[in-house]
This record gives sequence, structure tokens and C-alpha cells, in this order.
Amino acid sequence: MNLPNMLTILRFICIPVYIGVFLSGDIKLAFMVLITAGVTDVLDGYIARTQGLVTELGTMLDPLADKLMLITVIISLLLSGMIPWPAAAVFFIRDAGMIVGGILVHVKGMQAVPANAMGKITTVLFYIAILMIVFDIAYAIPYLWFVISFSFVATLLYIGKVYKLRAVAEKPHGKRAHF
Repeated sequence: MNLPNMLTILRFICIPVYIGVFLSGDIKLAFMVLITAGVTDVLDGYIARTQGLVTELGTMLDPLADKLMLITVIISLLLSGMIPWPAAAVFFIRDAGMIVGGILVHVKGMQAVPANAMGKITTVLFYIAILMIVFDIAYAIPYLWFVISFSFVATLLYIGKVYKLRAVAEKPHGKRAHF
């Protein structure tokens, strides 16, 4: 357990804190909890890469923490009537697919593929959309739809990267390498 992984665990802890604060009615403070989670995400990635502390556990837990936090936020915004259910449904379909895909990669014994730049940009864009929604900024919902569309493009590029890495990992005699 290194510092980046502890920061990821802190992000998991932010989820019930966010829920409690959101349910108390202080939506702006709940947004600050989300921002805290976002800062830990940036810090853990930076520290892991610059200090050579990237681990298989961190590669697996980091995107899961991000997805669970965003799913929690989307559910809270949906239940409070701040976003339309079709947007939430499309968001959930994409993220459920990403989570199931990650589990399949793990179960098949394949190496987890770290998020690419498009995935990181998508996360930042979702944070901006949430900021716009929480602070009732004009065009927040159309912007959310843009981000959801962008996220599908990022997902397709990520899947392409996974398949490319898998093809490279295949041995000449048709046997796959085990990571």
C-alpha cells in the first residue's frame, strides 16, 4: 500500500461523505467533496507516475473509484431532479459497460490498461458539467449531453487501444501471452 493507492482509497471514502453532505441539502458543499475526490485523483496519478509507484492494484482501483464517484453524483443529481433521466441512463449504460469490461479483463488474467488522455479529459469535462449543473449555469444540460457523447468517443478509442495491446501480446503460434 503506497501513497497513490492510499489517495485512491481516500476517494472511495469520499463517496459516502458526498452522499451524507448531499442528503443534508448542502449541494455546494457536496460539490466541494467531489472536487476533493478529483484532486486526490490528479495527485495519485501524478505521484504514481513521477515516483515510479504505479501498481497493478492502483491501475485497477483508480478508474473504479472515479466511476463509482461519478455514478454516485449522477444518481444524486438525477434523484434531485437536476438532470434528466435519459442523460443519466446513457451515462450509466456507458459506465456499466466500462466496469464490466474492466472486470472481464481482470478475470481473463489480462493486464489492466491505464486510462488514456481522452479518458482523463472526459473526467474533467464531467466535472465541469457537474459544476454547471450544481451552480445552475446556462446550457448545463446541453453541455452534459456533449460530454456524454464525447465519453462514448473516448470509450471507443480506449477499446481500440485494448484490442491493439491484446493483438501485440499474442504469440506467433496463436497462444496468448499471460500478463
